[in-house]
Amino acid sequence: MNLVEWLQRIMVGFGAAWVMWLMIGLSVISVAIILERAWFFWSLRDDLSVLARDLRTSLDDSIEAARKRMEASPSAEAAVVSAGLAVAHKGPEAAEEAMGGATALQRMKLERRLAYLGTLGNNAPFIGLFGTVIGVVMAFEALGKDAVTTAGAQATQVAQTAAPQAVMSSIAEALVATAVGLAVAIPAVAFNNFFQRMIKATLANTEALTRILLSHLKSDLAFEVPGEGVAPPPVVEKPRKAGKIAEARATASTTVSTTAKKNANDAPPASASEEES
Repeated sequence: MNLVEWLQRIMVGFGAAWVMWLMIGLSVISVAIILERAWFFWSLRDDLSVLARDLRTSLDDSIEAARKRMEASPSAEAAVVSAGLAVAHKGPEAAEEAMGGATALQRMKLERRLAYLGTLGNNAPFIGLFGTVIGVVMAFEALGKDAVTTAGAQATQVAQTAAPQAVMSSIAEALVATAVGLAVAIPAVAFNNFFQRMIKATLANTEALTRILLSHLKSDLAFEVPGEGVAPPPVVEKPRKAGKIAEARATASTTVSTTAKKNANDAPPASASEEES
């Protein structure tokens, strides 16, 4: 017995039914993940236009008011902004870094279990195709048995009647496996794309809210944080101007000439002999 015959007997022996049961199990897991992700995204819903407006208004009041407003929202965008507000007293750079880390954590939560949907959507048709191949092998096996001669006219008639039935049954099983693979793959791909689109929208809204906070912190460096007081404004050194440098040089030359005149006046008068010489 060679390898091909051995694999053929294994495929014919097990049939394509186990492939369809596997696909049904994978589809049950897929439906469970779709429902769980749908409930998760539904729990994070909020009116982002109202949230952005309230953030601007509360920032004009105080950082603490903005923090309370963000903590009252269940959205992922508000969680990211809350991370920035928690370190707002340290400056815009610290708030930006904190919100960047919070965005990465929220992305992981949003993308959880979606890799399974993407993998199942890409590979379910191939699993169904594997069941189709097994069904075709079974059909050709039935055709091969039909070619074997049997003794007696009655036995030959029975074999000729049973063989087409086995071939049609194997082909039908192969087509069912293909249909099950497509039925599992199509919803998985559709919902995976839908959830990915929602993740992109959430991250875009997060970027918009973080820009609102950073613009407020950078435009008002003397912002007030409860318990921290008022941050002193930064000292900015003004550059020297060419006019002031020229003025300093003129003042130095005037001082030198005044000193020279004073020394000349204080010198003793010259004698007559010195004048004649």
